[in-house]
Amino acid sequence: MDAAPSGGLGGTYGGNPLACAAALGVIETIVEDRLLERATQIEGVLLASLKRMQADDDRVGDVRGRGAMIAVELVHPGSGEPDPALARSVATGAHRQGVIVLTCGTYGNVLRLLPPLSISDDLLVEGLEVLRQVLADTDDRSSRRELDQETVS
Repeated sequence: MDAAPSGGLGGTYGGNPLACAAALGVIETIVEDRLLERATQIEGVLLASLKRMQADDDRVGDVRGRGAMIAVELVHPGSGEPDPALARSVATGAHRQGVIVLTCGTYGNVLRLLPPLSISDDLLVEGLEVLRQVLADTDDRSSRRELDQETVS
């Protein structure tokens, strides 16, 4: 602190000592808690389950991502066109069951999953089962109805 000239620590990128200490603490936690390894474990669980959903349901298009952040693209069967109404229906249904997924993507047809790195495998599997069940219970007619209602509103 004594080495910096007067006014030398005033900028956004000036190395604020408090921010640097916090960053070092975060890095230490990432290393000690093996969070990078945990992100890879979560990726394995998510991809295995979501690839099974993709094989069982032709409305599941691309499944992609890295680590704990995985995206599931929902499409119209046959055409492969984006299905944002289905994505909204599934996200809403999952939320009602206590599982939060975000809709995203250019067309709003992608579900983004980003569980906390502290999640247990049991809870992760339970959340994936909720997502699978909500998707299975959401047929094309209900997602079209939702889209029609939004159009009227």
